[in-house]
Amino acid sequence: MTDSVVRGFEDELSFIEKIDSVRYRVKKGFVPNMNVDGMIYVNDSIKDYLYEELEQYSKRGVSGFLPAVKQIANVASLPGIVGHSLGMPDIHSGYGFSIGNVAAFDTEDPLSIVSPGGVGFDINCGVRLLRTNLTEKDIEPIKEQLCQSLFDHVPVGVGSKGVIPMNIKTLNQALEMGVDWSLGEGYAWVEDKEHCEEYGRMLNADPTKVSERAKKRGLPQLGTLGAGNHYLEVQVVDEIYDKAAANKMGIDRQGQICIMIHSGSRGLGHQVATDSLTLMEKAMARDHIHLNDKQLACSRINSVEGQDYLSGMAAAANFAWVNRQSMTFLTRQAFAKAFNSTPDDLDMHVIYDVSHNIAKFEEHNVNGRPKKLLVHRKGATRAFAPHHPLIPVDYQFTGQPVLIGGTMGTCSYVLTGTELGMNETFGSTCHGAGRSCSRNKSRNNLSYTDVLDSLQAKGISIRVASPKLVMEEAPESYKDVVQVIETCHKAGISKKSVKLRPIAVIKG
Repeated sequence: MTDSVVRGFEDELSFIEKIDSVRYRVKKGFVPNMNVDGMIYVNDSIKDYLYEELEQYSKRGVSGFLPAVKQIANVASLPGIVGHSLGMPDIHSGYGFSIGNVAAFDTEDPLSIVSPGGVGFDINCGVRLLRTNLTEKDIEPIKEQLCQSLFDHVPVGVGSKGVIPMNIKTLNQALEMGVDWSLGEGYAWVEDKEHCEEYGRMLNADPTKVSERAKKRGLPQLGTLGAGNHYLEVQVVDEIYDKAAANKMGIDRQGQICIMIHSGSRGLGHQVATDSLTLMEKAMARDHIHLNDKQLACSRINSVEGQDYLSGMAAAANFAWVNRQSMTFLTRQAFAKAFNSTPDDLDMHVIYDVSHNIAKFEEHNVNGRPKKLLVHRKGATRAFAPHHPLIPVDYQFTGQPVLIGGTMGTCSYVLTGTELGMNETFGSTCHGAGRSCSRNKSRNNLSYTDVLDSLQAKGISIRVASPKLVMEEAPESYKDVVQVIETCHKAGISKKSVKLRPIAVIKG
């Protein structure tokens, strides 16, 4: 049942305590049954969005969507949660969990839960960054042709179908093996796997826990970008903040060309989430799990439903890695063709591939002792510190690269993980700019021709499958990514390394 405590705005604010310029504690009592406090990372400019949302909620009562601060607090009431229910600077309202929420559950506690709402419908939506040895001057003469070539090579849009040959047998192999499947089929380089979170394969994946309907939806979509906020961008290195970290990534000068791919598990992941929510609602009644918000549907980690979801989610995550790998293969082909060269000669190596919608078993220190936790990151990115055993050898001294995509036409960033982040946020940071208004409001307030003209005025080439959807992804619909990044950097939960500026955008 949704929390029905209705208070005036000033009374609501009495539960939110400012710790410092970028940290706010949401105290127990803000919603019923909180097991831990909430902790939100925002600076003054971002805080206003949250407070405005909360003020509107306190005026209208319990009707409509829950503000993100309430969602952070409701997650703090879930069984088995440890530390804080965490909100990253790009936080905004989502399904059950807010986007930008991180929550960890103690696997030693038999009451601890797993919740699909804490992962999101687009399982393993994530970002991949490729480098090249090209410069902006190399791209400029053929930018429009290259943009068109990428649009032709990589299927985009809502109903797009993949060009990678796939049948149900090979789909099951891809669901189980992730990037290892791509490697075997010749779509990946050995180094690609090394530079993926989880090495591009979650070992607990079980294709039998993915429904036939989910597989049917995923079968034609492998190697496709999709629509919404997904994109492929050709980007230029605009600023280097940390030369040592950038050098380890193969980024050594301003003007260098990189390619960012942002996509997920398409219809397959969405169906896995939908299927599990139905089963978990029944499991909650059986196990007497009572929630503040029914959108937080969950089950005990060790229940049949919990284990089945984790196995199906892992398979969907593997599908997403194969999907980004397939688009990497197609992107390399497009660049090689455009420059009459080979991907190897163009140094088109994967810098890293991160997930920002996932739940994983990880070891973290809680109250001074190591514990195995199930960490949910929804619209949040893993950001492990230097010397962590789960990051590649190349990045042992710099920390894990963290890829933060900007909004359409704005800058993206590469950050690195920090020790403070390991201690405070279970090694997590933001994932993007975070919406500041609904898609519906964006459609009503903006003209798609204005958005496209604005991009062209900035010298950005663009190819869009659905022009009328671009208003939803216009920079005006999002928070300022610079403020989000500065908040994470100032809080010390991740560290600025490289700033990237888009010069060509491919969208669904």
